[in-house]
Amino acid sequence: MHAHPPAGKHEIIVVDNGSSDNNVVRVCEKWPNIQIVPLSKNVGFAQGCNIGFAHTQAPLVLLLNPDTVVPEGALDRLVEALISDDECAVAGPRLVDGAGSVELSWGPMLGPFNEITQKLLTWLHTRGFPPVSSLVKRRANQVHFPDWVSGACLLVRRADAEAVGFLDKRFFMYVEDVDFCAAIRSRQRRILFTPAAEVQHTRGQSVSTAPEATALAYRRSQLAFYEKHHPFWVPALRAYLRFR
Repeated sequence: MHAHPPAGKHEIIVVDNGSSDNNVVRVCEKWPNIQIVPLSKNVGFAQGCNIGFAHTQAPLVLLLNPDTVVPEGALDRLVEALISDDECAVAGPRLVDGAGSVELSWGPMLGPFNEITQKLLTWLHTRGFPPVSSLVKRRANQVHFPDWVSGACLLVRRADAEAVGFLDKRFFMYVEDVDFCAAIRSRQRRILFTPAAEVQHTRGQSVSTAPEATALAYRRSQLAFYEKHHPFWVPALRAYLRFR
């Protein structure tokens, strides 16, 4: 992002979520104008974002994962897409992996059936199943208004984020973006997906290097999400997870 910042006035805030390496020191030395917010421990993605919100009063705030690469002009196009529609509170770009393949970074509100469908589509798409990949690519080339967009790169109007109390910190990792967008939509505000902006999402190493910990983190967030949005299904979900 520092290599290709937006054209307008901006500030970059890095929340160091309890890292144990020397990356923060290197960031400070290389980019002294970046504001670093050091935390003594990892408080999770949602709470880390909330701490970032507390350190800025900007009318537009971009949530951006560290495993993203922002091409020149991408943020300007994302900002333009959001501010051109007063009914939109959130805008998300098209995300692609390192090889340029489109990521399924949007979708319907998660529920017992939608979640199964979304996972199946993702599984088939990542394995190159032609009908599904064609569908995903076609949709990724269209402006549309899904129920949520990925928190890997999510631009939000600060007023809307404040109105819903920012992100729910009970979601340490995973589905916090779906919950955040659901809260915003509950106020009759729209979520925008725009292919005008494209950002590379390389994904972190936690999934490949610590799959069991990653799966556990997802299950915890999944349970918290169902307890909040679909309490009727919680007993069935607990039973399912118990026998996995």
